[in-house]
Amino acid sequence: MIRTGRADLDFSGIRAEFGLPSEFPAAVLAEAEQAVGREIAVGDREDATALPLVTIDPPGAKDLDQAVLVERVGRGFRVHYAIADLGVFVVPDGALDAEVRRRGQTLYLPDGNVPLHPPVLSEGAASLLPSQTRPAVLWTFECDADGEPVDVRVRRAVVRSTAQFDYESVQASFDSGTPHPSIEALADFGRLRRERATERGAVELRLPEQEIVPNGDGDWKLVVRPRVDVDAWNAEISLLTGMSAARIMLDAKVGVLRTLPDADDTAVDALRRSASALGVPWPDGVTPARFLADLDPARPESLALFVDATRLLRGAGYTAFDGEIPPVTTHAGVAAPYTHVTAPLRRLVDRFATEVCLAVSAGQDVPEWLRRALPLLPGVMGGSDTVANKVDRACLDQVEAWVMADRVGQVFDAVVLRAEGNGADVFVAQPPVMGRCAGADLPEGERIRARLTEADPERRKVAFTRVED
Repeated sequence: MIRTGRADLDFSGIRAEFGLPSEFPAAVLAEAEQAVGREIAVGDREDATALPLVTIDPPGAKDLDQAVLVERVGRGFRVHYAIADLGVFVVPDGALDAEVRRRGQTLYLPDGNVPLHPPVLSEGAASLLPSQTRPAVLWTFECDADGEPVDVRVRRAVVRSTAQFDYESVQASFDSGTPHPSIEALADFGRLRRERATERGAVELRLPEQEIVPNGDGDWKLVVRPRVDVDAWNAEISLLTGMSAARIMLDAKVGVLRTLPDADDTAVDALRRSASALGVPWPDGVTPARFLADLDPARPESLALFVDATRLLRGAGYTAFDGEIPPVTTHAGVAAPYTHVTAPLRRLVDRFATEVCLAVSAGQDVPEWLRRALPLLPGVMGGSDTVANKVDRACLDQVEAWVMADRVGQVFDAVVLRAEGNGADVFVAQPPVMGRCAGADLPEGERIRARLTEADPERRKVAFTRVED
């Protein structure tokens, strides 16, 4: 926890450094207000308001992209997944469309986000808020007893979410044996989909997820967000939707994919060497995906291996195509063709990929405005991803330096994550801080004692040095 007593611990410097917009242009706000006032043509949509959909998001979220219902049907499952429909609010090539193409995605800072869409849409008329009738894109998956889809449908609908939940409360309901009826089958379905993912070769890195939260006194503290089972189960439905959307676009030979080349043998061999050096058995014939899935994330050597495994997931980007299938169509982390369609309130590309799927599924031509936009999306999203990653890292670095500023000279327990040169990246559990530690021959995957030698808020830098036994 920050104990400086200062009142200026905000993130205005980061906003200025990266040129983040503070407001929307007047023409954009006016167009958004007009879109809210337009009557939705319900007659052209399926009335799905009777489905008892629910949302699962972080506490306090207002930009609700998805609502879900998981049902058992015989030995299999039926999954309804409603996604906010931005296509009815954003006029192609209008002022709002131009602005969201400039922004690319919502940026989340601890003291407030920089939204992709004006809040009147993202937190209002387009958000799947509880007890509100909303336009949506409704995906329905008929799945067999193994969790594999045997039929997929996507169409425009109107829906009405019945409840808004957060991850921790949903996890608590499963732990107590009292889940909401709309998601009672989520656990069984999610586990099946996780197993199918591992069989495909999907790679999941269960690294500690640092979060910045207010401490109630105008300052900030760092916490590690627990990775509960519901996170993984819910993510599998989003992944299933993205894989199904990718298949629709590939069959039609038009669309945009989220791609990641397969890891080369060098990266896999390096991970095997790390496992061997750490004394973690890697049986013959076991894939990297299965090896990583079987690791205990609470063990320090597992943290080091998850960091090493990031080398398997380098080179992600977006690939647009129209008329010809691109050379790379898969995402190595998912181990299948995949695209983004489930977060259109927060990410630009999802709206365009969704519109392709809707047109193709309805037997219609992909609109010309959409075809013109597809080649531009990889560049827009690539630039936006770069800014988002830098802003996230800058905010974490800033708060780490604030939190540790009055603790220089203290000694902490740390886990060595990756050793390179005369030092290593280390993770301190309390408070949850990552930093660079100086020292020769630092043992990856082991616990060491590290003295804090620098915590500079101006440079957003935290540094340690190893304390020899």
